[in-house]
Amino acid sequence: MQYPYDISVVIPLFNEEESLPELVRWIRRVMHAHEFSYEIILVDDGSTDRSWDVINELSAEDNTVKGISFNRNYGKSAALNEGFRRCAGEVVITMDADLQDSPEEIPALYDMIKNQKFDLVSGWKKKRFDPPSKTIPTKLFNAATRKLSGIQLHDFNCGLKAYRQLLVKSIEIHGEMHRYIPVIAKWNGFTKIAEKPVQHQERKYGTTKFGLERFVYGFLDLLSITFVSRFKKRPMHFFGTLGTLMFVVGLGITLWLILQKIFKLYADGHARDVVDQPLFYLSLVAVILGVQLFLAGFLAEMISLASNKKNEYLIRDRVGALQK
Repeated sequence: MQYPYDISVVIPLFNEEESLPELVRWIRRVMHAHEFSYEIILVDDGSTDRSWDVINELSAEDNTVKGISFNRNYGKSAALNEGFRRCAGEVVITMDADLQDSPEEIPALYDMIKNQKFDLVSGWKKKRFDPPSKTIPTKLFNAATRKLSGIQLHDFNCGLKAYRQLLVKSIEIHGEMHRYIPVIAKWNGFTKIAEKPVQHQERKYGTTKFGLERFVYGFLDLLSITFVSRFKKRPMHFFGTLGTLMFVVGLGITLWLILQKIFKLYADGHARDVVDQPLFYLSLVAVILGVQLFLAGFLAEMISLASNKKNEYLIRDRVGALQK
């Protein structure tokens, strides 16, 4: 397949007017030195400074610079998603606009996708120029993500990543899920995921746009993407299994209490009433919850079937005269 560009560089940004000219010049130097055909897509996520004016000026100077402007701040995931929709390069590179990601890493990342045939390459900032209040939660977040996803990356949230175009055209990200693109990619069948140590630079202009609350939201998003990825097409497997287990446990305890009473009546003529025991009510709750979870799974399965009128499978390539 022929692509208009070797590389598309997608850069989400918010209030980065000072860094944009220097970043674009740096990317140009790298691209020209390695004779890449390229486009730079700057996605302005509702900036309140002169970022959009700067993007217009840069685009007027060089038509390889393209810009998208949101009417308000939607978040980094939305900006990346829109950039992915518009990009046309064979290899897609993402980086932050604050000059902490080095464009000098682009040729090596391109080679890993193009020649080494990886689907996704994530940067790893071994040496970070961030305060402990940011690095310590980041390490905990990365450890939890590795454990739940099974993907052995040190830095899931590194903004410097490289993708093959098929991958970015096959996924949709929203909320705070830009941190979990490797996880989303894996669940979509893109399992050739690699990591590359990259240079991390001190912030030259402005301040960070993220607070500590991103780690709380990030963990909740991790649980969400893990559940949806595994059970979106088969919700009955989750709700039905859990509901059946609770029903069987509740019913088993109830039967045990009844048999226990019968045995005691037969042995010594008296026994405590089943309904006088707290354990009976706990087992009753388990039975009711089990039935409700099973019904929830059944309804979710019906909704899933109704919303997917046809199966859509990701096709990597075609050969021969096939009807599309």
